[in-house]
Formats: sequence, structure tokens, C-alpha cells
Amino acid sequence: MRGNERTSGAGPGAAGLTPEPEAVPGPLPGRRWLPSAVAVEIDPDRVARVGRTGRPRRTVRDWVVDFAAFLVAVIVGLLGADTLSQTPDLPRALEVADQWIGAFSCAAVWLRRRWPVGLAAVMVPISFVSTTAGGVGLVALFTLAVHRPFKYVAWVGGAHAVLSPLFFYLRPEPDLDYVPSVLIGWVLTAAIVGWGMYVRSRRQLLLSLRDRAQRAETEASLRAEQAQRLAREGIAREMHDVLAHRLTLLSVHAGALEFRPDAPREEVARAAGVIRESSHEALQDLREIIGVLRSGPAGGESGEPGRPQPTLGALESLVSESREAGMKVSLDNRVADAASVPASVGRTAYRIAQEGLTNARKHAPGAEVTVSVSGVAGSGLTVSVRNPAPPGEVPLVPGSGQGLIGLTERAMLAGGRLSHGPVGDGGFEVSAWLPWGSGG
Repeated sequence: MRGNERTSGAGPGAAGLTPEPEAVPGPLPGRRWLPSAVAVEIDPDRVARVGRTGRPRRTVRDWVVDFAAFLVAVIVGLLGADTLSQTPDLPRALEVADQWIGAFSCAAVWLRRRWPVGLAAVMVPISFVSTTAGGVGLVALFTLAVHRPFKYVAWVGGAHAVLSPLFFYLRPEPDLDYVPSVLIGWVLTAAIVGWGMYVRSRRQLLLSLRDRAQRAETEASLRAEQAQRLAREGIAREMHDVLAHRLTLLSVHAGALEFRPDAPREEVARAAGVIRESSHEALQDLREIIGVLRSGPAGGESGEPGRPQPTLGALESLVSESREAGMKVSLDNRVADAASVPASVGRTAYRIAQEGLTNARKHAPGAEVTVSVSGVAGSGLTVSVRNPAPPGEVPLVPGSGQGLIGLTERAMLAGGRLSHGPVGDGGFEVSAWLPWGSGG
């Protein structure tokens, strides 16, 4: 990623093009008190800003921790220098050389983030020959455990543990025996490694939790978008049924005018009026379908049609409209209170009746159609549309049966069932049962 940031300067601006302005996200809250390594993973584009080296710049927390590590290395080095002054028979030149090595090692603490493996590996022999560099060796080992996998820590920590007995044999502590000195060295090395690995695991846990939260947010957004898409498709499907009903009326009346050119003037005018009204309604429905399908995920409710979807209470209007179109329709509605039927169940029942009337008009013109609706809360709602055999020859009407397939799917989605097929007298029946809970 850092390579991408370096080469970004040779992008559109270098070619003489003016890039479009981008929305710059706000600063991450609490960035100053995050480790720069964590800030890189959380927000690599804006938070982890890089310097000339291509590496993330230190945060305030990094400066505080680095200064604390430097201070620890200096204090341990001063204690080591005091130990050197109490060592008998130690040449003055070796004591001065040890202190200079310790001073340079303390200065190298500021490089621990850039080269954690190299610094820790170099400090193994330096800590062996220099007492004042012991603190830097511990800091380098801790940094290695925080920033690198365990295999590197095992090699460097193992080298410290192996050389510790030899170091205390060659340079025994003046106030402590040999065995306790070795044990304390081993315990201190193990504690430093364990502490560093704990810090590393905490950081990895933080990043994994954030990654899971991001994935959950993305999945929630996708689910919301899918729900909106399904809702738009459902609305379009609803209006498709209405549009099919309108177009069927157009087909019937246009066919009547075509086959009866000698019809009375009043009948021709009435048929022309129905065709005009149905054409206008069909065009309006088509516009709403296109508007719903074009609306984006962010459209929300604005993409829905303004007109309310019909429910069971509009069944009388549907039958009246079909009668005005010349159909013979009888309605047997045994539901006392249509308003008590849930809206979703009422819409499904209305669409079933509408599709049944549309099919009867196309495939059984002139036959009397019976629409029956019955049911009570708790036992379900039953809807049936039945027509006998057509009285005469039926003209060929295009149709693919997709309407009945859609009704079956609609009834299943509502938790009910739908059946359709020919009956004994040569007619056809569409029957459905829909759940109607006692709670409304």
C-alpha cells in the first residue's frame, strides 16, 4: 500500500488532467493515542499519513512509548555502569568501552520500530559483551515480540536464554550468587517475551473485531439494499397485475368493435370510452412500474407509487368495473368486515380475483363468472374464481400462463396455497386459501 501512495503523485495530476474532488473523511477519533501500526490498518488512506521514508509517522502515543523505552534503557545502562565500577580487576579501558557501547545502543532504541528484527538480533551479541547495553537488549526483545511473529521471537529469546548462564559466569553479579542470577535472567526474558506477545495479541484482536464489525456493517447494508430491491420488485409485480387487467379490457373492447362494426352508436361510444379510460390508466400504471424499477437503493419510500394498493375492500369496485366492460360477474362475499382482514392478505385476495377475472375475460368470453370470498379470523380466507365453459367459439388470445404462476408464488409467500385447473362442466376454477390469524 505504501508503494501505491508513493506512485500516486504520477497519476492524473502528472498527466495534466484535473482530478475530480473527493470527499475527505474526517479524522479518526483518538488517533493520537493509537499505535501507528494499528492506525495503518484502521484507516490506511487518511489516518496513517506517511513521511519521506514511506512509513507511517509516529503518533503521540508512539513518541511517549519510545521515550519511555529510551528512559528504561538509560536507567538499566546506568545501573550496569554502577555494577562495572564495583567489579574488581576490570581494566579502565574495558569499562569505558562498555559505557560507549551502551550509549550507542541506547540511541539505537529510536530505530526499534523500523528494524525490530535487525536490532534484536544485533543486541544479542552486544548485550553479551556489554553490561550497560542490557536494557536495550530487553527493549529490542519486547519490540520484536510485539511487531513480529513468534518464530523470530523464539530464535532471539532462545539465544538470550542460552547465553545468559555464560554471561553471568564471565561477569558475576557482586551482590548475587550465580544460580539466582541465571534464574532471574531467564524469568526476566520470559516475562518480556510474554508481555510483548500479549500486546501483539491484543492488537490483533482489536483489528479482527474491527474487521468483523466492518463485514457486519457491509452485510447489513447489502441486506437492506436487497430488501429494498425485493420491495421494488414486489411493487412492480403488483402494478403488473393491474396493467394486465387494463390491457385485457382494451383487448376485449377493441375485439368487440372489430367483430361488430354494425353495433349501435351508443354501444360503440361506451366501448370507446372504456378503451380511452383503460388506456389512460394503463399508461399511468406503466409509468409507475418504470419509476419503481428505476429508483435506486437510496430512493427509499420516494420510489413507491403514490396510489395505495387495493385490498379486499376494493373487490366490489373490481367487479363493477368488469360488469361495465360487459362481463357477467356474480360476487359472493361472505366476509362481514373486510377492513378486519390484514392488508397483505387482502391485497393477495384482490390480486387473485383480478387475475381470475382477467383470465375468464380472455378465455371464456360471455360466460358468467362467480367470485366467492369467505372466511373468518383464525380459520383463514378462501377466494375462488370460477367460470363455466364459454358459450361459443373462443378467439385465440395470447397468454403464457405466467399470471397463474405468479399467483401461486404470491399465495405461497403469504403462507397460503393456490390451485387452478379445469372443472367438470368444462369450465375453469382458481381457488386459494390464505392465512388469517385471529390477531388480525
